[in-house]
Amino acid sequence: MPPFRAEHIGSLLRPAPLLELRRRHALRQIDDATLRAGEDKAIRDAVALQERVGLRLATDGEFRRRSYHAFFFAQLGDIEPDWVPEQTTADAGAPRRAVQPVARIRSPLKWTRPIHVDDFNFVKSLTGLCPKITIPGPCALHFRGGDAAALASAYTDMETYWGDTVEAFRKELTALAAAGCTYVQIDETAFAKFGDPEVQAALAERGDHWSRLIDRYIEITNRVVRGFPGMTIGMHLCRGNRAGQFHSEGSYENVAERLFNKLRINTFWLEYDSPRAGDFSPLRFVPKGKHVVLGLVSTKSNEIEDRKDLLTRIDAATKYIDLEHLSISPQCGFASIDIGNPITPETQEAKLRLVVDTAREVWGEA
Repeated sequence: MPPFRAEHIGSLLRPAPLLELRRRHALRQIDDATLRAGEDKAIRDAVALQERVGLRLATDGEFRRRSYHAFFFAQLGDIEPDWVPEQTTADAGAPRRAVQPVARIRSPLKWTRPIHVDDFNFVKSLTGLCPKITIPGPCALHFRGGDAAALASAYTDMETYWGDTVEAFRKELTALAAAGCTYVQIDETAFAKFGDPEVQAALAERGDHWSRLIDRYIEITNRVVRGFPGMTIGMHLCRGNRAGQFHSEGSYENVAERLFNKLRINTFWLEYDSPRAGDFSPLRFVPKGKHVVLGLVSTKSNEIEDRKDLLTRIDAATKYIDLEHLSISPQCGFASIDIGNPITPETQEAKLRLVVDTAREVWGEA
C-alpha cells in the first residue's frame, strides 16, 4: 500500500516526438486521433521506464497535458491558473527565482465530468504498478490571485467561491474513488512558500496575512479530503519548478506544526534538494502515524547525487522523525510544464534508479 519507500512526484520529460506532435496539432496539421495515438505510445514508454527502474507506482508522466494544474482548472471553467506577467527562461547556470504565476478566474468553478478517470484507467491497463494521479491543490488559485481574482468577475462573495471549490474537488475525488483509484497526490505548493519573506510581503501588499491564510487553507483542504477511506491522499509541497527555476525559498518552520498536525493528510512529499528548503528540524512536528517523503534528489540539475550523501541526509532527518515514517523521492517532477527541466532523459532515468536503489539500501524495499 502507498506511500512507497521509493517515490516520484509524477511528471516526466516529454519525449521530443511527442512535443513535435503537440506543436503540429496546435497548427492543425494533425488531428486529435493522431495526437492521442502519440500520447498513448509515450505513456506506454513512460510506464515501462518506471517498471524498469524498480518503482512500485506509476504515473502517465502528465504527457496529455501542458501542465497538470492548467489542464485541471480549465475543465472547471474559464480559468487560467498560471498567467505569467513577465516571461523568464532558464539558462544553463544555477536555478533562479522565476516570476510567480497569477490566477485569472473568469467564471465560477463547476465540475461537470471526471477529469482524470480516463488517465487512471489507461495507466492501470498498462501495468501492475499502483497508478498515482496528481491534482492541483484546492487553494492554488487563491494563493496566486487572492480574493481579487475570484471577485473580479466570477463571484460576488468568497464563501460561494470556496464552496464551489470544495464541491468541484470532492466530485473529482469521488469519481476517482469510484473508478478504483487508491492513490492521489495533491500539489499545494502554497504551504512551502509561506516561509519566504518576499512571498509574505507580496501577500501583505494585496491584503492577505500569510499566517491567517495557513489556517484558511488547512480548513478548505480538510473539507476536500474528508471521507475517502479507501484512498491514500498525500500532499506535495515545493517552491516552484518551472523549467528549472523556483518561486520561493525558506524553511517549512512557519507552517510545520499546523500543517502536520491539523491537516487531515497523512503523507507529505517535501522538497529537500537544496539549502533553500532549510534543515530537517521542522520534521519534529510530524505526529506518529504520518509519513514524509524526503525530496532529496534534484530534478533541476544533470548532476547525479552521491548515494552516500543521500544516506547521510536520511540519517540526519532521523534525528527528528523515525526512519519507519520516511521515504525518498526527487524533490519535484521532471517537467511541471511541457518544456521540462534542463536535464537529459538519461539523467532522469539515472535519478529515478538512484531513488530506488537508495530506498532498497535503507529500508530493504522500494
